[in-house]
This record gives sequence, structure tokens and C-alpha cells, in this order.
Amino acid sequence: MIQIGDQTYSLEDPTVMAALAGMGIILLVLLLLFLALRASNRSARMVEPIAQQMAMLGQSVQQLGQGQEQMRGGLQNVSDTQANAQVQVIQTVETRLAAVQQHMNDRLADNAMRQNRALTEMQQRMSETLHGQSKKTTTSLTQLQERLAVIDKAQDNITKLSGDVLSLQDILSNKQTRGAFGEIQLNDIVSKALPKDSYELQATLSNGRRADCLIHLPNPPGPIVIDSKFPLEAYEALRKANTQGELTEAARMMRTAVRTHIKAISERYIIDGETADGALMFLPSEAVYAELHANFPELVREGFSARVWIVSPTTCMATLNTMRAILKDARMREQAGAIRKELGLLHKDVERLGDRVSNLDRHFGQAAKDISDIKISADKAGRRAQRLDNFDFEELAPDAPEPRGNVVPIGDG
Repeated sequence: MIQIGDQTYSLEDPTVMAALAGMGIILLVLLLLFLALRASNRSARMVEPIAQQMAMLGQSVQQLGQGQEQMRGGLQNVSDTQANAQVQVIQTVETRLAAVQQHMNDRLADNAMRQNRALTEMQQRMSETLHGQSKKTTTSLTQLQERLAVIDKAQDNITKLSGDVLSLQDILSNKQTRGAFGEIQLNDIVSKALPKDSYELQATLSNGRRADCLIHLPNPPGPIVIDSKFPLEAYEALRKANTQGELTEAARMMRTAVRTHIKAISERYIIDGETADGALMFLPSEAVYAELHANFPELVREGFSARVWIVSPTTCMATLNTMRAILKDARMREQAGAIRKELGLLHKDVERLGDRVSNLDRHFGQAAKDISDIKISADKAGRRAQRLDNFDFEELAPDAPEPRGNVVPIGDG
């Protein structure tokens, strides 16, 4: 609310608001006029020094125009001088460029010749190198093919060997085929160690039992039996045992199997009056044999007590060689009488030969004497013939008496 005298006016009244706006505008116009007057006075005061500066600037521009005219003349002279110098420089540069170009052409030609020669030599060396490398490569490829052929052959052998190993595993997994495998190995060892007439394979004894091999040793000890046994299941169980319980069970299986084999051999193949007082149990595996001696020595001692000696392929060969020496000694004793008889006959033959050599020597002596007598008679006959040829009829001297012998004497003619 605005109060002027006794009148009160409301600010919200449009008339009042319009009046107030008009008064504000009038005041603003007056303020702008005042400011414009002050600015014009100030501009008038500032224009005076500017006008003076403009006058001075005009003079400077006039002086610059004169200096520009002088500079234009100097630039013309400089331009002419520069043009002449440029022409001279261009001529000098052209001359030098021509010389440099000729020199460069000569050097380029020389370099081209050198490069051609070097390129030719390099091509020749490369050709020789490539030829040598080709030979080496051919040789290497040939060797590589040969080695690949060898590798292929070895691979085939490995494949075949793998099949053979699988077959061996199949053989060893069956008791009957495993027994046949041990018998075959035993037969091979015996056939290599002993003469054929000193052993018998699959021999049948008086009790009806059939032994794998019977060796005919002289008494004592007499014929001895070798039987092949292979406790593979118990040995495999020992190898695969991971716990103490499995190890104990496998050891029990091994003791049971070996004791059963020892008992069977002792009862079947040791016969009083027919075989030796003992037998051999052949184990076709060095590993099983080593396992028995290393961890089951009581089984070996039990075999000794039952007169059953356990042998492996190696110890069996050594035992058979000992038996071969025994057989050889026995046969030499059997042939000792015949040998003495033959020595007596040989002695008589030697004596008879000595007598005949003496007779022959005597005959040779007689023949030599007869030849000597013949030579004497021939010499006499030759001398008589020479005298007759010379007509020498003088009385001949009496000849010496000829020795008597088996030769008929020659007359005096």
C-alpha cells in the first residue's frame, strides 16, 4: 500500500502499476541523457590529441612513401645484381652437375660391371651350393627312407612282440598251458645239456605216474626225476598285495602251493629200487625261485627234508652239467676194459709193424748190395768194350775175382 496525502493506493492496482512503470521509464531516459552528455564532453577532450597524432601520422606516412620509392630503386638494383649472380651460379652449377653426372655415370657403369661379376659369381656359387645341397638332401632322404624302413620293421616287430606277449599272458593264465610251457622250457634245457640217450621225456614209472623228465644216471644214485611246477597265482598275489592282510593271504597261498608240489613229487617220483633217493622240482621262473629263497627259506628246507630239490632254469642247467660229467665218467669206466683190450691189440700191431719194418730194411740192404755188384760188372764190361774198339789185342791183365751173389757173372767174352 502507498499513501500520498490523503489518498491511499494499492500496489496491486493496474493503474498504479502502470503509473509506476511510466515514472521508472522517464527516470531511466533522464539518466541516459545525462550519461550521454558526459560521454560527449569526454570524447571531445579525447579527440584533440588523436587529431594531433593523426597529423603526425600523416607526416610519417609521407616520409614512408619517400623511403619506399628509394627502396624500390635499391631493390631493382639488387634484383638485377641477383639475377646476374643467379645466372652465373646456374652456369657454374650446370657445369659442375655435368661433371658430377659424368663421374656418377662412370661409377654407376663400374658398379654395374662389378655387380654383374659378383652376381655371376654368386649365381655360380649358389648353383654349386644348391647342387651340393641337392646331393646331400637326396642322401639324407635316402638315409631317412632307410631309417624309416628300419623303424617300420621295428614297429612291426614290436607289434608282433606285443602279440607274442599277449599270447604268453594267455598261456600263463591257464594251468594246463602253463604246465606245457614249463615242460617245453625244461625239455629245451635238458636237450641242450645232456645227450639224447641219457634222458627220457614223459617217462612212465612203475607206479603209473608220468614224469616230465627221467635222467638215466648210473647207480648210485640211479635214475632221477625232474618235474615242472609253476605256482604263478600265489606269486602274482604276492606282487599285487597292497595291504598287510593281502600280503599275509598271498604268503599263505604260496606256502600251500609249494608244499603241495613238494609232497606230490616226493610221493610220486621217489621209488625205492627204481629211482634215485631224491627228485628235482623245476620252476620255469627265476623270479619265483628268487622269491622262495629270499622270503620263504622254510619251504626250501622242507624240500630238502622231503628229498625234493627246487631248481630254476639257471640252477637246473648247472645241475644238468654236473650230471653230464657223472654220465661221462660212468661211461668211461664202462669202457675201461674195452679200452685196455684195444690198447693190447694196438701194442701187438705196433710190434708186428716193427718186425715188418726190420724185414723191409734187410731187403733194402740186400737190394743195395745187388745194385752195387751190378755197377761193378757194368764198369768191367765197359772197359773191355773200349779195348776191343781200339784193336788192343795185347794180353789182358787178369780181372779181379767177381763177388758171388744172386747176380749171374758176365763172361770174358
